[in-house]
Amino acid sequence: MLPAVGEYHVLSLDQGYPVVISTLGNIELAYKISELKPKGLSIVGKTETENIGIEKIIKNVLAVPSIKYLIVCGKDSEGHYSGNTLVSLFNNGIDNNMRVIASKGKKPILSNTTKEEVNAFRNQIEIIDMIECEDLNKILEKIQQLCEQARSSYSCEGKCSLYNKKLKTSSIEIIKVEEKDPNKVKLDKAGYFVIVPKENNNTILVEHYSYNNKLLRIIKGEDARNIYWSIIENGWITELSHAAYLGKELTRAEMSIKLGFKYVQDKA
Repeated sequence: MLPAVGEYHVLSLDQGYPVVISTLGNIELAYKISELKPKGLSIVGKTETENIGIEKIIKNVLAVPSIKYLIVCGKDSEGHYSGNTLVSLFNNGIDNNMRVIASKGKKPILSNTTKEEVNAFRNQIEIIDMIECEDLNKILEKIQQLCEQARSSYSCEGKCSLYNKKLKTSSIEIIKVEEKDPNKVKLDKAGYFVIVPKENNNTILVEHYSYNNKLLRIIKGEDARNIYWSIIENGWITELSHAAYLGKELTRAEMSIKLGFKYVQDKA
């Protein structure tokens, strides 16, 4: 299992699969390439952001020492410029603030990555700049070319293994949630809500009651988001668990109007 969670396709992590591909913001291109299962391709996926998205590439590449090449293809997104940032990272590195030097992205700062990891990543792989290319045949030809190049001129028994043996990568604790008893949820001193979707005029009514069952107000809106924020901004909810519950229920109520199913409010 690769260390970084993300929307990518793993084809093989074995020796002999030295290529990974970022299709930048083009999810469909990543899917098409993965379906073809080209020999030598290890991982393919999108990279939409110039910070977290790139950090996930770094983590996963360092976890597989046999990876040698990163093809960057697909259209680069304006604003994020994740493709430009990847190329800039490889060519220029980072400054003392973990900012990718010469990146065009709005916030190309690698807050969850160490300098040692960045150096190891730059040492391990070679960037193949095919930004704006979405031609499957050209991408497949490049994969084949890189595999032949790796077999003839490069061995993993060199610099990449040296870095990976010494490198201590940063990690984040994964916390497994436990089932909670809804009967033990703390009551909100601000009261409770009864949600009534009205499909005939595409509106949602939310009745706000005190715990002595006095109706305090009725909030009316057409979508869950605006109702939710109105309640928060007016201070009509004070418990985080209650806010989470209300957001879930309002979303269900909105979907019941759009999809035509009967909404029954969860009593938890």
